Formats: sequence, structure tokens, C-alpha cells
Amino acid sequence: MSASVAVYRNIYTEDRFKQAYGSEEKASGSLRLREKLAGSCRCSRRACLHLLKERVPIFNWLPRYRLKKWILGDTIAGLTVGILHIPQGMAFALLTSVAPIFGLYTSFFPVVLYMLFGTGRHVSTGTFAVVSLMTGSVVEQLVPTPLELNSSSSEAADFEAQRIGVASAVALLSGIIMLCMFGLQLGFLSTYLSEPIVKAFTSAAAFHVTISQLQSMLGLRLPRHTGTFSLFKTVASVMQNLPHTNMAELLISLVCLSILVPVKEINMRFRQRLRTPIPVEILTVIIATGVAYASSLDSTYDIQIVGHIPAGFPSPRMPALHTFPDIAGDTVAITFVGYAVSVSLAMIYADKHGYSIHPNQELLAHGISNTVSSLFTCFPSSATLATTNILESAGGYTQLSGLFTSLVVLIVLLLIGPLFYFLPKAVLACINVTSLRQMFLQFQDLPELWRISKIDFVVWVVTWLSVVVLNVDLGLAIGVVFSMMTVICRTQRAGCSVLGRASNTEIYRPLENHSKCYEVPGVKILTYNGPIYYGNRSFFREEMSRLLGLTPERIRSREKARKAQEKRERETAVNTVERGVANTSFSSENEFFKSETSESDVQAVLIDCSSVVFVDVAGARLFIQMCIECQKVGVRIYLANCNESVLKILTSSGLMNYMNPQHIFVTVHDAVVYIQQQMEKPPENTTTVWV
Repeated sequence: MSASVAVYRNIYTEDRFKQAYGSEEKASGSLRLREKLAGSCRCSRRACLHLLKERVPIFNWLPRYRLKKWILGDTIAGLTVGILHIPQGMAFALLTSVAPIFGLYTSFFPVVLYMLFGTGRHVSTGTFAVVSLMTGSVVEQLVPTPLELNSSSSEAADFEAQRIGVASAVALLSGIIMLCMFGLQLGFLSTYLSEPIVKAFTSAAAFHVTISQLQSMLGLRLPRHTGTFSLFKTVASVMQNLPHTNMAELLISLVCLSILVPVKEINMRFRQRLRTPIPVEILTVIIATGVAYASSLDSTYDIQIVGHIPAGFPSPRMPALHTFPDIAGDTVAITFVGYAVSVSLAMIYADKHGYSIHPNQELLAHGISNTVSSLFTCFPSSATLATTNILESAGGYTQLSGLFTSLVVLIVLLLIGPLFYFLPKAVLACINVTSLRQMFLQFQDLPELWRISKIDFVVWVVTWLSVVVLNVDLGLAIGVVFSMMTVICRTQRAGCSVLGRASNTEIYRPLENHSKCYEVPGVKILTYNGPIYYGNRSFFREEMSRLLGLTPERIRSREKARKAQEKRERETAVNTVERGVANTSFSSENEFFKSETSESDVQAVLIDCSSVVFVDVAGARLFIQMCIECQKVGVRIYLANCNESVLKILTSSGLMNYMNPQHIFVTVHDAVVYIQQQMEKPPENTTTVWV
């Protein structure tokens, strides 16, 4: 059974509605700013406690921690992720072009700091493949690998110190940038890296990571290529040196891949049944280290091994501050990628588990993590895809799982680290490649993306091709610019439609999509689905002129006819006064002029501004120009559904000098009823003047 709605009320213009339902005048902007500053500067014990809990979230969630319910899940999840951090930290250190021990440091300090300052309960921070790859490109540019380097010489130690100095300088500058963004409350900037951009970028970066690891998997000693077309340069270099492949390292790589890939697939397919995933990476590392030690593979077959891993805690060391001018541009890109990925992951799991995160607080957390960690020879860190997914699936509840993760890494740093001396680098390369499974699987989203939005599909493809063909940094910039251009083009070419009314209702819909709606006689109702600003004012004017038929020829002819009519009216009035009799020709001439406009002609234009989000100065001036042109052809303009900001700008620009303020209505139907009432008023009788 269908329900009916009947509403009886007065016609509301904007002025009448404000008088009836509007609120009191708001305070001036300077007064509001003064009050806000005064409120933020008040100091009390309660305010200080609130600020402490807000800026150091552990003081907020730890007192409310449900020990019996959450401790087991956090412990198991934290230990599982900690075990995974060990091989991945060393593997991603190779991507960063630094020694594996620095990957372990980066898997420890950021985890502890994020536990204190982060708001994501299921976020696992540490080394991330894409961020490590981008940092490695910077390191290779400033400290390239020499062709001949004795790994046991003092030169090798100086070389490693230079490299970690540059990598930690990138981390320090990245942290400073995030802290500055936090101070300016710029957490919203991560939204400029849309989901298609992030997915396409990480998927394309996975190709760069895979190609960069080929030389380690094949046992080739080749310089790392950076800059534009680096992926193709690396492939060409590997192909040229294939005859020099170390067969022992190739065999190690094939064996590791044959173990890692199936077990990871089992972990993924049966993650609901497995309490914790099988720690295949750490098992592979332990077995490979034992086999290499027992067989002396490094001396017998000349394979590359990790080498000395010092035990103990790292001593604080200043990064290479003199490199800041050289790394600034790349660090900005690294900062945005790391922060965007971290916030995206945090939001995904926050939505899944019903809590909220604070983007600006995330800036503070990652900013402090990178800044402090850089003083302990760490390279840039962020949230990681694989470990975050494992942390959530293993049953983690809160940030406390990071404590158990860091404890596992700390034990390795203090006691077990030196035992990985004989670990083949080919094993770490295989771990790098197999950790990218989720990024490669993002290709599966393309069919659905094509079905939902063709534009987002094109953004995905353009970003992916730019990153793969050109470079990681340049490709990301092209993807962001292209995405923003699609937004600008969509606002420039927003549709302008004619609205029709559904019979016996106050509902108005575009006629091209609703054939049973009809146009109100004598009234042209138009709607524009976008902002009106300097970028699209020409298109808006063209569309309005086309729909209204406001050609220059018509405007001139109608204005000429109007002036001629005014001249005849003046002459008639003079003759009437002089003769002292009624001039009946006045009414006949007036009726003759009205007959030039048929009943089907537009007498009023109503613009529905409900979809106009904002108007700038150029758009406001265009409204004034349209009012003038419509007045020349005898057409009145009405507005409806204007939001406060649009109405304020139009009023401030002087539109009310050319338009009656009472012609601005709350809804389209209010305006239509008012216009119809004005059109149905009977014409006034001709007055006879006697002298």
C-alpha cells in the first residue's frame, strides 16, 4: 500500500525563511578566532590531562586494558609478527642498500614508539618494501656501489657508514616533515593519494622490487640502476650478465621459492583455521644459515652472505645532515607514500573493528618514530601490509602487541644476531619477492574498478605504467597530477540539465532521464551539477546560453524591439495628455508587443543551485552578466536551493543590484508556485486620463 504526503505551507523566499527559522547573527571572524585562541590557551589540570591522553594515546587505552580478554591475543600476535620482522627486516635492508643489521634496528625502535603514540590498534610498523626501495634509490644516487670493494677492509666499513648515514638522514628529514605537517594539522593531505593511486603505485613498485632482487637471486655483482627507466636498465644488465650466474645461488633461490611460495599460499588460504600462520620465513632463514655454515658455501661456491651482525644495542649517531639539500625532493615523496599507506591501513582495520583513528595524531606518531629512530641508525619506516594483516588475523587487539614484537627483535639484537653470519643474501632476496604477494594480487581489483568507475580505472593504469616505465618517484607524481586533473576536468565539464516536474508532485528531475516529467509552461528550470568558478565559467555560460537560446542576435533584436516599444509608449503618453482623451492605441500596441512572445517562450529562468558547492568571484560576475542579458530579452531570473556560502558570495558581489532579493527561494517548488502566481495575475485595465 503506497502512502501519500500532503503539505500545506506558505511560499518561502530565503529572506522569509531566515526571519522565521534562522539563528542569531554569528560573531565576527576575528572575535571567533580570539575566543578559540583564548580557549586553547587556558591551562588547567583537566586540560593538561586531556592533552596528555590525546597526544600520548597509551595513557588513554592502557588503563582501560582488558587483561584477561586481550592479553593472550596480543601476546600471540605480537610474537608472530616479531618472528616475521627478523627475516623481513634484514631482507628490506638489502632494498635500502644498507647492511642487514640496520633492518633489525628499524624493526625495533619504530615499533616501540608507535605503541606509545599511535592510534591504530592493529597497525604493525617497521620496514616496508616500497619505502625501502625508494630510500635505496636515494642511497645509491649519493653513495654508489664501487665495482671493486673488499668486504673485510676498512673501506667497506666507511662505505657502510656513509650509506646508513644517508638512509638515516632520509628518516630524520621525513620525521621532521611529518612533525611540521602535524603542527599545521595537515593530516588531510593524505587524501590526495587516492585508493587507485596507492594500489597502482604499490603494485608497480612491487615490479621494481622483484627486478632489483634478480641479481641477488642469480649471484650477480652488478651496480644498482636508479633514475628514469631504471627497471629496464636493470633487466638489460641482468640479461647481459646471465652467463656469469652463480649456479649455487640460483639453486638456493629456486629451493627457497619452492618452499616459501606454497607455504605462504597455505597461510593465506587457511588463515581462518590456523591460530597463527606458519613462520616459514624464519624457518627458511635458520635452515639456510645452518646449511651454508655446514657446507662452507661462501668459500666453496663464492656465494654472497650477510656477514658480521654486531650484537648489542646501537649507539646514538647523527645522520648525514649535510645531505639534506640533495635528499629533500625524494624525502617528500617517501614521506607522503609512507604516511598514506600507514593511514590507509589504519583506517581499513579501524572500520573493520569499529573504532576511529586520528590522521593528525598518526602524523605525530610516525614523525616521532622516524625522527627518534634516525638517531639510532634506522632508515625510514611505516606501517607494513604483510605484518599488519598477520597481526590482525593472529588475534591482536591493541597496540600492546607491539611490546611483544619488539621483545622478539630485541632478543635477536642482543643474543642471536651474530648467528646469522652465514645467511645467504639470495635467501633474503627470495623473502623480499615472496612478501609482495598482496601487491601483485591487486591486479584482481581492475575488473571491478572498470565496472564501478572508468575514470578511476584510467587513473590506476596511468599510475601503474608511469611507475613501471619511468621511476617510482616520478611515476607517483604523474599519478597524483593525473588524478587531480581528472577531478578538475569533471568540475569543468559538469552537466547542465533542464528539470521537469513530476505530475501532481513537488519533485523535479532532469528531463533527459525522466521522459514522463514535464516542463512548467513559461519557466525554464536549470540545474548545474558542480561548482561555478574561473575554470568552468565559460562552459557554464555556453551551456546556459544554449539551453535558453540566448544568442547575441536574439539579445540584440529583443533589446531593439524593447527600446522601440518604450519609445512608442512615451509618444502615446504625450499625445494622451495633450488631447485629453484616452488613447486606445496604447493597449493595442502593448498587446501587439506581447503577441511577439508566444505562450511557449520562456518568461522566467529558475536556476537550481542545490548542486553548486561553491562560487568564486568569476562565477559571481557571470551570474550578474546573465541577469543583465536576460533582462534585455525580457526574462526574469530566479534562484533556489542556494547554500549559505554561495548566497553570501553572490550577495557580496552585487548581484542584488540586478536581481530582486525576493526572487531567491528555499526550494524549486516554492519558486515555481510563485512564478505561476505572477504569470496568472490578470492584466491591469487601461487608465483614462482627463485634463
